[in-house]
Amino acid sequence: METIVAKPETLQANWFAFGLCSLSYLLGGTASTLMATFLPVAIPELLGQSASATQLGDVGAYINAAFLYGWMAGGLLFGLIGDRLGRARAVAFVTFLYGAAMLCTVFAPNWPVLLFCRFLTGAGVGGVLLLTTVYLSEIWPEKSRAVVLGILAVMFPVGIVATGGLNAGLVPWRQAFWLGLIPVLVALLMLVRLPESAHWARLRQQPNPEKSWTRTDRTNLLTGVLVFGAVLIGLWGTFSWIPTWVQSLLPAGQTGGRERGLTMMLLGMGGIVGGLLSGALIGRLGSRTTLLLTFAGCAGGCALLFLSNRQFSPVIYAETAFVALFFGISQGALSSIIPALFSVRIRATAAGISFNIGRFFTATAVFFVGMMVAGLGGFGNALLVFSLAFLVAWLAVFIRYKPGSPSL
Repeated sequence: METIVAKPETLQANWFAFGLCSLSYLLGGTASTLMATFLPVAIPELLGQSASATQLGDVGAYINAAFLYGWMAGGLLFGLIGDRLGRARAVAFVTFLYGAAMLCTVFAPNWPVLLFCRFLTGAGVGGVLLLTTVYLSEIWPEKSRAVVLGILAVMFPVGIVATGGLNAGLVPWRQAFWLGLIPVLVALLMLVRLPESAHWARLRQQPNPEKSWTRTDRTNLLTGVLVFGAVLIGLWGTFSWIPTWVQSLLPAGQTGGRERGLTMMLLGMGGIVGGLLSGALIGRLGSRTTLLLTFAGCAGGCALLFLSNRQFSPVIYAETAFVALFFGISQGALSSIIPALFSVRIRATAAGISFNIGRFFTATAVFFVGMMVAGLGGFGNALLVFSLAFLVAWLAVFIRYKPGSPSL
């Protein structure tokens, strides 16, 4: 067995590691949503013709689904790798992967190549969101761990705000993906400077570490997969298509860059505020009540947004911010609990399964958006159907999760 010696965990080293992980997490938010906001201009260019709503829906669905399939594959695969090869090296590799895939996107000659780039981007981002959380939870002192992980969680929507800024600033879509240079450089710095988790290193030095799963592990896994999977379908079935829905409400010939960019920025800012509020809400209301109120807010906010707007008006900005707030609370509340359910020996693997099995169903569901747009008479009606997944999550919490239960 390879001997891994972890460097002593000092306050300075921990803050340096936190800075690198936060930057990777933030840029993961940008990498995730950058293509969604540029779809209305990127797909017509790649198709070489003026794309109809049906074509936009079909090809856009392929691209969004590829990203989500990649995210799922990365979260599952790199969780296993993180448990076997080490947290620090795995974090560096997944950061490099999504940065390199973004750079390849700059040169994509057609949409199938773009689709493959988005798959690799998703794989890297899925690994980053999982492994940075697991890594920091192990190197950080317990006293302030929750605060640090809460700050990390809001880095993703900060990256989404940056996405909106790029689009609102009318940056050409190919030029925007040169941003991948930053995570590539961050990954190289991680490779030489990140200290390994002492908890993981000690476990690897044991002659016969325990690898079996307990009944509690399996119960936690089942409930986490069910609830988080339903939320993912609702979130990505609506979130990634809201800029395109906004474009569909504008008069023909209007570029919509500013409107789409501001909408994406509001989605990100709402996610930031919601993520910061999630910990306080759980402390005051309890996890069960917080989740029930959050999922009800997500479903109700989507109904308001998609049912009350048939043409674009500034009220869409306010309603988008309302929905984004509950989106953010849901992600902060769920992501802050799952890794702590499992011991170091299976933590990355189990958290990866909890966060990512649902992405298969999410990507499959999003794949049918184009078909639903044509069948239901527009993007708004199709996205409304996907938002019903939040009610499924609400029912799952109501039925399966009881106060004091370890299921969540």
